[in-house]
Amino acid sequence: MSLHDDALLVLKGYEHQEELRRLYLDHLAAHPDAMWKACGAGHLTASALVIDPDRGRVLLTLHRKLGMWLQMGGHCEPGDESLALAALREATEESGISGLTLLPGGPVTLDRHPIPAPCTWHLDVQYAALAPAGAVAEISEESLDLRWFAYAEVPDVADASVVRLLERTRAAL
Repeated sequence: MSLHDDALLVLKGYEHQEELRRLYLDHLAAHPDAMWKACGAGHLTASALVIDPDRGRVLLTLHRKLGMWLQMGGHCEPGDESLALAALREATEESGISGLTLLPGGPVTLDRHPIPAPCTWHLDVQYAALAPAGAVAEISEESLDLRWFAYAEVPDVADASVVRLLERTRAAL
């Protein structure tokens, strides 16, 4: 997998995003294992917000370990050829929906959040995945629940990072 994969080098937009982009690139330069879960100083993850724009809704998973409504996502695996494909794999596995397609243009946003030891940080590269017409979600072993939420419901169930991801996804549509 390319360390400067997808659009990390060219992600444009918000000032805070530029700071995160620089932090990600510095982290990648300092840690040869920064793509992998074993990197204790923090590692990149890939996620995707599954969205059904025709019906004005998003699919969120009730994360088994965290007990929070989140977008689909997780750790990169050795077989992943890119962060985009890792995000698409995670979204497909966790949603049970085949035929997801990533919103063109690369990542929607970046998000850095602390995680419990032994690691320190997740440096999440966040995409949006478009659900095909008639998509039916199927819960995976990683989730306690899986549910479609109308755009307006998301701030009531999810944290600020998910709300921000939804806002930036809708702006990119």
